[in-house]
This record gives sequence, C-alpha cells and structure tokens, in this order.
Amino acid sequence: MSGARIFKAAPRILSRSASHARTYATEAPAGGPSFVLTEEQAGIQDLARKFARESIVPVAAEYDKTMRYPWDIIKEAHSIGLLNTHVPEAYGGPGLGLFECAMISEELAYGCTGIQTAIEANGLAEAPLIVAGSDATKKKYLGRMTEEPLVAAYGVTEPGAGSDVASITTRAEKKGDKWVINGTKMWITNSGYANWFFVLAKTDPGAKPTHSMTGFVVDGNSPGIILGKKEINMGQRCSDTRMVTFENVEVPEENVLGKPGDGFKIAMKAFDITRPLVASGAVGLAQRALEEAMKYAQERKTMGVPIIQHQAIAFMLADMAIQVEASRALVWKAAWAKDSGQANTFYASMAKTLASRTAVENADKAVQIFGGAGFNSEYPVEKLYRDAKIFELYEGTSQIQRLIISRHLSSIYPNS
Repeated sequence: MSGARIFKAAPRILSRSASHARTYATEAPAGGPSFVLTEEQAGIQDLARKFARESIVPVAAEYDKTMRYPWDIIKEAHSIGLLNTHVPEAYGGPGLGLFECAMISEELAYGCTGIQTAIEANGLAEAPLIVAGSDATKKKYLGRMTEEPLVAAYGVTEPGAGSDVASITTRAEKKGDKWVINGTKMWITNSGYANWFFVLAKTDPGAKPTHSMTGFVVDGNSPGIILGKKEINMGQRCSDTRMVTFENVEVPEENVLGKPGDGFKIAMKAFDITRPLVASGAVGLAQRALEEAMKYAQERKTMGVPIIQHQAIAFMLADMAIQVEASRALVWKAAWAKDSGQANTFYASMAKTLASRTAVENADKAVQIFGGAGFNSEYPVEKLYRDAKIFELYEGTSQIQRLIISRHLSSIYPNS
C-alpha cells in the first residue's frame, strides 16, 4: 500500500513524492531549527489529535478496566495511516521523519498511553529492520505491516537482563543453513498478537559483550515459540505484555539482521529512534494531566473562589506547564537531530529522562489538585498516575539514561 493510499483521508497533507521522501537516516531540509510547523506537519498533528480525542479518549477508561487488547483502535489507526509511519515509501509506508512521528506519538498518548504503547511497539520492532535489514527483509516484513493491520514485537529484555542488555542469555546457534534460538524474553509488548518478533540473542558468548549478539527476525507462528500469560501491570493495562520462551526455534539465515555480532550495535541504533518516541508519549500524558488539572481547577471552588485562584494550586499548574513545554522542546531537538543526520543519542537520553519525570510529576500534581476525587477511578487522573511510572522504566531506566548522558559530557566539555 502506498503512502498516498494509506493516508487517503488526507492525501495532500501526508503523501510524499519520491523526490521528497525522508526516513530516519536521511537529511532534513536545510535551515536552522524552527518551532513553526510546516503545513504538512500541522496536518499530521491535527489528524493524530482528532483521532486521539474522538476515537481513543472516549474508550480509554473501558480498555483500562477490561484490559482488553485495543485491536479495534489499532485497526482504525492503520486505516487512516497512523501506524507504521516511519516505514520508508519503498516498502509501502509514508516515510515520515522522526519529528513527525514524535508529534503523532504525543497525540496518541494524550488519549491513552496503553493504546499508544501498543501502537508504538510496532515502531520499536521495525526500527532494527530499518537500521540494518536487507532490502529483501524489509520488503517481506515491513511491507506486510503497511498492507494490513498487523503488530510486531521487540524481544530484547529478559527476566535477568533489562537495561543491562549485554547480560542477555538467550542463545542462537548455527546448525546447517539455519539458526536455532533458545531462551526466554520478558515484558515483551504485543507478543500475544505479534506477526513477527525482533529477537536479540547471544551467538558468540566468548566475544566482547558488544560483539557477542546477533539480531534476528522471527516469524510469530514459528514452532517452538511459547507465550506466557498476559501480565497484569500497574498501568497501561490494555497493552499486551508477556513472557516469551523460544525452544529450538529455527530461523533462516536470511533473517539475520546485518551480520553475526552486530546485534548490540543495531539495538542501540534503534534506541536512538525509539527513545524520542517514548519521550513524546510521556509528553502526551503530561499534557493530558495539565489540561485535566486546569479544567478542574477552574470549575472546583473552595472558600468561594475557583481553586486556581489559590496560589498553592496556581503554582503547581505553572510548574506543570513549564515542564511540558521544556520536555516537548527537548523531544523535538532529539528528533530534529536524528532527521538532520546528526548523532542524537545524547539528546534522546536527555529527552526520555526529562519527559518521563515530567509525566510522573504532572500526574502526581494532577491527583493532588483533584484532591480526594483524584484518588477515585471515576476521574481520569487516577489512570494517568498509574500509567505514568512505566516511562521511567522501559526503553532504559532513567538511571541508565543518566549514565549515557554523563558518558557524553567529557567529549562535549573537554578539560582545557
């Protein structure tokens, strides 16, 4: 399906000619950064915003309560082009830049971060293929994602290896013309519905950790894949998260991404794409918390006046607004850097750290402003509070992000 056909609801805004296609690895248009959106970007933002407010917000609480996987929402998002937005045009996608993808992610997260995570998990699984997949692999696996509403999963985290990716124990051994994978992955989003998995496995345990792993594309219906139960998490409850066990799962040689030993490098490059998108999701939640708190503070009265007129409340709202704007600006810088062909690891980690903390703090302040009502599930901020915490945990904890940031500082600020 072509980019123009995907976005048939807004073909002028979202379709791209081949001469103007831009994916993550290509350069952004010349010129300095700007906070003014182009007509195309504004159109993309409006489409995602309208979808979030009309199709996600009204059903978010129900999906949270039932913990049902949001297939209907995913299918609708696919039909209007809000799924797989970073897939290059050559493989049937619209080939949007990271900046545009971040805007979409923020708007979807405003509606519900559980639903946004289910949608964004596709981007996480697809990123390693975009970074290192062969043309044939991209056509086979990225192409199908644009043709029908399918989901994929990113299999890196294990019961004993989270942010410490180098400690994974899943093994892949070459046997004849196939690789055989054995091991267990944990907290794998979309795994119960995945058409295929990106799997990181050790192929040379004796090598340095950064050269000991290989990335594979594994079909979801491969014999030997065992799915665990859906995990019941504190928040984002409609997102499907499970343990996945691989028992003698055979993978053809052509499904190796890059070459054996490249897996760690590929996974890290993928994070440069996906961490700004996770950060933008955190901004979306923080923005929602701010708006819900503002609305309540202007309606709720104590001592004869709306509570927003009390300085204690007004200052909390001011802090919430400051942090949303600062977090969004940092997300935009991280995305802009990637689209411009610059190294963005430093800014991606900074964006995720700040936006994640903003999501948690804004949700906390929103509950405080609502008072006792904020502790009740009939009001929206209770869900925001539960949903926010995961942003400081997945895609690398905030402590790991600070470690990455600190390791860049010496080269940025050398001792003269």
